[in-house]
Amino acid sequence: MSFCKFPDDFLWGAASSSCQIEGAAFEDGKGESIWDRFSHIPGKIVEDHTPAIACDHYHRFAEDVALMKSLKLGAYRFSIAWPRIFPDGKGGPNRRGLDFYERLVDELLEAGIEPMATLYHWDLPQSLEDRGGWTARDTAKYFTDYAACMFEALGDRVDFWITHNEPWVAATLGYGTGEHAPGISHMPSALTAAHNILISHGSAVGAFRELSRKGSQIGITLNMSPVYPASSDERDILAAKRWDGCLNRWYADPVFLGSYPEDIMELYSGAYGSPDVDPEDMRIIATPIDFLGVNYYSRALVKADPEAKPLGLSSLNGDRPQTAMGWEVYPEGLYDLLLRIQEDYAPPAIFITENGAAYDDQLELDGSVNDDERRNYVHAHLVQLHEAMEDGAKVRGYFLWSILDNFEWAFGYSRRFGIIYVDYNTLARIPKESAKWYRNVIQSGGVSC
Repeated sequence: MSFCKFPDDFLWGAASSSCQIEGAAFEDGKGESIWDRFSHIPGKIVEDHTPAIACDHYHRFAEDVALMKSLKLGAYRFSIAWPRIFPDGKGGPNRRGLDFYERLVDELLEAGIEPMATLYHWDLPQSLEDRGGWTARDTAKYFTDYAACMFEALGDRVDFWITHNEPWVAATLGYGTGEHAPGISHMPSALTAAHNILISHGSAVGAFRELSRKGSQIGITLNMSPVYPASSDERDILAAKRWDGCLNRWYADPVFLGSYPEDIMELYSGAYGSPDVDPEDMRIIATPIDFLGVNYYSRALVKADPEAKPLGLSSLNGDRPQTAMGWEVYPEGLYDLLLRIQEDYAPPAIFITENGAAYDDQLELDGSVNDDERRNYVHAHLVQLHEAMEDGAKVRGYFLWSILDNFEWAFGYSRRFGIIYVDYNTLARIPKESAKWYRNVIQSGGVSC
């Protein structure tokens, strides 16, 4: 058996987001977020769960950082709650909110863990949503102001920044299908939201260039999947290209190429009317970044479906095992995706900012959590990641999702992604077997292959 050894400077980490783990939803001056509001609408979240307490990371962050240190993490990707800094989304910053993130970053640095801060992981201040949210152009301006505030507050200690996490999800599920907060079901609004999110990204990168210290880096995280046709039929091949355009190219093309894909622009214009896109907007969106964050969980498998308007396609389940989310385990897709990104966009660097799996973990009587399926999932993806790097993908780090079991959006607390088990009755943290295995991966610098 051979060994897939990663570079010595490869960044091994784990990830989380503010809304999913912090709790303290209204403490120390934090304002209401769209998820605070949305989760209190009956029937929107499994068992009407809310993120009000979550993992109580706000009060237990020192314990959590100590656990990260025990697992030998080299880096930790977290997100900042915008309404904790600006309760109304704008105006003057909340000093107590800034203090929390300063304490968190200092704790990480003291533990020898590199902080990677995400500015937006979906918890928009509700007061801005009341003014139109991401469908309002002003929200991009307020985001840039918020970003600049964080660069000034933490820029002396944080070297890695991410503007947005998964704009496709924030726009499409939040404003198009209504599955996520703020719960709007109107695809033209989703397209407007996506455009404004991308503008806010580029504008924030511009602010970063003015305020950041030399050597610090900024990027954006996209949820991307390789899209495969269900058959060799030309109609399925065209459907796969169309879905790739909606999911992948609609976000990556503007950031790296400075334009939306023509075929999808034509599709959306015919279905929803022409999106309002100014040439100056595209220049802002394409402001050069230092790295691309990639969140990968599974592939997309599609077939032509003329009845499914306006895209004319439907998705299929592959024949591989599935996670508790119903997502097919398809590690080869990570290899295909990374080589495609490298060829089509040539980002200066890539970080895998999320990769992991939810399974129905059980706490055993002896206090252990045996999650071999998760370990096998991560192992298989690391093998494919190593192969992609050998073949030219410029990947600089890997962040496992997630460090803790947490509030999984519309699924509430019914899905467990963590490598550390959280007992939601006591909030006790219990490292799973996958956590111990991941520590060994980090210490050895690779996996068997």
